[in-house]
Amino acid sequence: MFSKFAIDYSTLHQHCDRTFTHQTDDPVELEDFIMHLLASGSRIHQIRHEGAVLKGAQFDRLLKVAADRCASEMLRQSLNIDNLAVRDRFGFAA
Repeated sequence: MFSKFAIDYSTLHQHCDRTFTHQTDDPVELEDFIMHLLASGSRIHQIRHEGAVLKGAQFDRLLKVAADRCASEMLRQSLNIDNLAVRDRFGFAA
């Protein structure tokens, strides 16, 4: 049986060409892991949902949500403001 979500990724180390797979059944954990991959500069090769590869708008939407959350968190920490202020000033989700 497949996990609900699987992400194939690789880290950007010079001597490592290995692809890793992270599996989860929790969509929130999926977003958190994608945020971690984006923040660390890892390469995301593929995201699967129930064994089917996500392409196009579905793939892009997951990455956009994670990128918005990353940006929101960076602004919140850098400017020392709360989530509501980030939403009001920059339009990112609280």
